[in-house]
Amino acid sequence: MQTLHLTEHDAARAGDILRHGGLVAFPTETVYGLGANAFDADAVRRIFEAKGRPCDNPLIAHICDLDTLPTLWREIPDTARTLAAAFWPGPLTMILPRTAAVPDALTAGLDTVAVRFPSHPVAQAVIRAAGVPIAAPSANLSGHPSPTTYEHVLHDLGGRVDAIVEGGMSSVGLESTVVAVEEHRVTVLRPGGISPEMLAVVLDDAEVIIDPGVTCPVESAPRSPGMKYRHYAPLAPMTAFTGDPDRTAAAIREKIGMRTDCAALLFDEYDAPCSVVHYGRRADSLAQAHRLFDALRKLDDLAPTEIFAQCPDETGVGLAVANRIKRAAGFHVVNVP
Repeated sequence: MQTLHLTEHDAARAGDILRHGGLVAFPTETVYGLGANAFDADAVRRIFEAKGRPCDNPLIAHICDLDTLPTLWREIPDTARTLAAAFWPGPLTMILPRTAAVPDALTAGLDTVAVRFPSHPVAQAVIRAAGVPIAAPSANLSGHPSPTTYEHVLHDLGGRVDAIVEGGMSSVGLESTVVAVEEHRVTVLRPGGISPEMLAVVLDDAEVIIDPGVTCPVESAPRSPGMKYRHYAPLAPMTAFTGDPDRTAAAIREKIGMRTDCAALLFDEYDAPCSVVHYGRRADSLAQAHRLFDALRKLDDLAPTEIFAQCPDETGVGLAVANRIKRAAGFHVVNVP
């Protein structure tokens, strides 16, 4: 298959491809997504084939206006309306009971569907041109680090999809925060650029809880994208180190010793006697989020036999960064006292 290279001015052509059952990768503020008509079960199944994605891993439907919601959700509780008013358009995905129009292929057979309203202008233009909600996971091969540039998508999916829309580097850099919404409870299933603390600020009558699968491996069928045991992973096995950054850096240097075949993923302030990729200052979780997936891909380019990574403090957006690193490591974690 020849993959078309489209630009931000080609939204109408991208929409036409999507409307007729094709696959189009496009930029969002989180990461690049691989889109298909959310109401076309055959087109949705093509996403799983192109990515090599397990069929039990549900997808997110992307919209460009709130009027579309009744076609996807059976009901919209006040809690969801509050979150939409605060964070949409933006990097927040909400899960609620689905309508009969939503195909099983999109939800992995679940009775709920995840929906997001992205803020990226190119994403909005493509969805608007398609005229339907767009099912879109990250536009990468399943399990690989998510793509934040056109070049990342082309590397993974060139020849596998109909078109890729180029739109610069994603500003957030991590996939959206995913929450299951109930009337008086919001459960974070996947952390992202909208932190639990930010959710709590706008919710007066609902508690915010964090699903155990955010911090620990869960073997049951995923309720949300990004809950698989090992995900976002570089090719080499990785170990994540948690704790005070000075101590984790020292522990990584000690672990490496005189080896030259390994690599380290470190905060900007630290170094190690091996190949090192930096991904942001120790106190800057927003920069870490923005740079993480590109850093993981750079580690692949180094072809190490093993990778050792520093994890940030799990507050604010740091929770999302730590979640991605731990999942990339398959939850092989060393806690440094």
